[in-house]
Amino acid sequence: MNEENHTTTKNETAAVLTAHELVKSYGGRPVLRGVSLEVRVGERLALTGASGSGKSTLLNCLGGVDRPDSGSIRFKNLALESLDADGLTEVRRRDIGTIFQFFHLLPTLTAAENVELPLQLNGVAPAERAARVCSLLERVGVAGRADAFPGQLSGGEMQRVAIARALAHRPSVLLADEPTGNLDSRNGAVILELLRELSDETGTALVLVTHSGAAAQICHREIHLRDGQIGGRREKD
Repeated sequence: MNEENHTTTKNETAAVLTAHELVKSYGGRPVLRGVSLEVRVGERLALTGASGSGKSTLLNCLGGVDRPDSGSIRFKNLALESLDADGLTEVRRRDIGTIFQFFHLLPTLTAAENVELPLQLNGVAPAERAARVCSLLERVGVAGRADAFPGQLSGGEMQRVAIARALAHRPSVLLADEPTGNLDSRNGAVILELLRELSDETGTALVLVTHSGAAAQICHREIHLRDGQIGGRREKD
């Protein structure tokens, strides 16, 4: 990577998420060993590496779902380690969207109701909720499936609904954990292109955990984890 060019890029856009020397162990087994990174506004960052390299643990720490044993995480001007559980929940609810490999849609809610849920939790007015849900379902291509329950949707349709739900509250950062890992190659390619387009349109930063080279290709930068440490960084031309 050209450090001179990297410095110039960093000066052009503010960081929305910064991690410094993150360390995390489970049951005495080190999972993260001093990981540092930053994510700029509107940037797409791929986290790659073998299973067990620490990718998902890092994503959980960045999203405030898990706490590192040591190190610091700054989200905009907030130090996440200084927040209590309620404070972390508020940050996630307001500013962070998450997309999971297995969708995690609530089975008793329709597609539209799943997308609307984070807006209800944030106290958005009913008329605004309805407008956002309609617009997002249209944008991700499943407006005609608004009244369907998750069990009535295909895998690709469920992932589209999950993306709409993750974007409904207009987060600053979108965290995606293997979002195409449970899809066939055709649907996976469609979802990746959709994520790229939506990130460009909304200016939402995307941190993407993936084993897929195709998924990494939609990102501006790639960080490769090996045994809980950063084993390589690559910035796209």
